[in-house]
Amino acid sequence: MQLHKRDVVAKAAAILDGYGIADLTMRRLARELDVTPGALYWHFANKQELLGAVADHVLVPACAEPAPMDWRDRIETVCRGLRDALLSHTDGAELVSASFAAGQSRAVEQILGVLAEAAGEAGVDSAHRVQAARTVLHYVLGATADEQSRLQWDAAGAAGPATLDWSADLRSVPADPSAGFAFGLRLLTDGLAAQRTLSV
Repeated sequence: MQLHKRDVVAKAAAILDGYGIADLTMRRLARELDVTPGALYWHFANKQELLGAVADHVLVPACAEPAPMDWRDRIETVCRGLRDALLSHTDGAELVSASFAAGQSRAVEQILGVLAEAAGEAGVDSAHRVQAARTVLHYVLGATADEQSRLQWDAAGAAGPATLDWSADLRSVPADPSAGFAFGLRLLTDGLAAQRTLSV
């Protein structure tokens, strides 16, 4: 039976969902596909390239072209879609963050382009639009990675960080993570809107 690239990515995504990113190895993937590890390298030069393809697979729902809307609504829509896509896969935020850092995800580049264009419409000068987009993307990845970690700790029945010398307010988690995410995103879009005032 011929091994297709899409089958490799689908099986890798299934391993990710079932066991997490730490167990997504080339050896395990080859075993699950009943091929030698060398057969995988026909499709992917290395594990980073494979993870980039899996990240693109995870991000398919987040890459739908948003309907025409103003820049603020576009950023919020794209970021909510990105968060939803990441949360729908075990360790989704960690996977996409690693793939982004390694420059292996076309989907992340596409999302960055949309965010940078929206930042320009918000009034961010051309020299800083990509940095603004990266800042928004880092917020989504970081907030979602934190949320996924907390979900995993809760699922494992682990106790919270009671041994740390923090105030209860600093350790508290929003009762509604979606509302907390939306608040942080609003802080960022308000900051982008302020750039227009600063540049006038």
